[in-house]
Amino acid sequence: MTSPTIPKPSGKVRWIVCGLLFAAVVLSYIDRLVLPTLKPDLQARYGWSESGYADLAIWFQAGYGIAYVAFGRLIDRIGARAGYALAVGLWTVGHVMHIFFTSTAGMLFARIPLAIGEAGTFPAAIAATNEWFPKKERAFAIGIFNAGSNVGAILTPLIVPVIAVTLGWRWAFILTGLLTVFWLAAWLSFYRRPREKKGLSAEELAWIEADPQEPARPVKWRTLFRYRQTWAYMTSRFLIDPVWWTFLFWLPDFFNKQYGVKMLDFGPPLIAVYLLADVGSVAGGWLSSRLMGRGMNINRARKTAMFCAGLSALPIAFAAQAPNMWIAVGLIGLACAGHQGFSANVYALPGDLFPRWMAGSVVGLGGLAGAIGGMLMAKFAGIILETVGSFQPIFIVASCAYLLALLVLHLIVPRYAPVTLAEQPL
Repeated sequence: MTSPTIPKPSGKVRWIVCGLLFAAVVLSYIDRLVLPTLKPDLQARYGWSESGYADLAIWFQAGYGIAYVAFGRLIDRIGARAGYALAVGLWTVGHVMHIFFTSTAGMLFARIPLAIGEAGTFPAAIAATNEWFPKKERAFAIGIFNAGSNVGAILTPLIVPVIAVTLGWRWAFILTGLLTVFWLAAWLSFYRRPREKKGLSAEELAWIEADPQEPARPVKWRTLFRYRQTWAYMTSRFLIDPVWWTFLFWLPDFFNKQYGVKMLDFGPPLIAVYLLADVGSVAGGWLSSRLMGRGMNINRARKTAMFCAGLSALPIAFAAQAPNMWIAVGLIGLACAGHQGFSANVYALPGDLFPRWMAGSVVGLGGLAGAIGGMLMAKFAGIILETVGSFQPIFIVASCAYLLALLVLHLIVPRYAPVTLAEQPL
């Protein structure tokens, strides 16, 4: 925990870094969601099947999960600045490549490089957060930049249908892809490690570096798997990530099939859902940080926030039976808020429990576990929609995932015990 002898600084450079991370996540989700937003129209135009679309989701998550591990390891070596730049470059190329294909099988050639690049988003963002924020502020900072996923999800149904209707669907990929180029220039121009950043005050640097740091040393994969903390993080991601992936890939389709919402009308329901998710993201990070600020230990603070978030997801079990669209929107939005609040605290776990130089590798393993869970959920969703024809079983699974994840995490790590060099197995 941050030393009480160091006063909170007036400097705000670390929050500018957080703002850049937020913008990157916004752009990441815009690029990721262009295809789901266009899906009903492209499905009707080119005859896509539900299983074919599910295969796109499965292969995206496969590439995402494998690359997540690679990026986690790579960012431990090359740092957040270079790692994020590489990720953005790769995902932008894949995103724009969508314009060359019209079948689900063809779009795999674009979807996989998009997945590989976007896999670097959260490992790089968490590495940058670990560099720029002490533990006391870290979950709050993660909650803020993670809220960018919801802003991206809000903006996409506002801008993409308009572009597609006025200029054609291919321009939706081209114009949104150009936005990442501007972000990349800003990132490379501004971002440095705290000790290398000009204009950073000595007071803010002392605040950032208040947590004791252990010297870096190489770590082997098999070493990471010996820790309960690694398995707690991986299991949590395996259980909760599939729910979020399902929201991203199928929500426009749900509103289209259940309530007849057309592409140009996706905006209001999706905006409402992801505004609620934004509130949950910031509130989940704020709550645990607030509890720690009042003297609660990190174990209890994080798990209390996760428990509250998990309760918020329970009502989604009734969303498919909602008598009108706006009741469904409220139930789904509440679950999305719960997911983001839960995630803000789970994403903080590697920084809480591992030395900074090990955290990226752990984050990568968690991303792989989440992607594997997402692949299984995508296959399940595709089968359910083609056979049962209802989202009800999918929403029931979503309602239970978070409290189950918290229970499993608590059983594996009943107390937050940070990994230290003295206990590290060789």
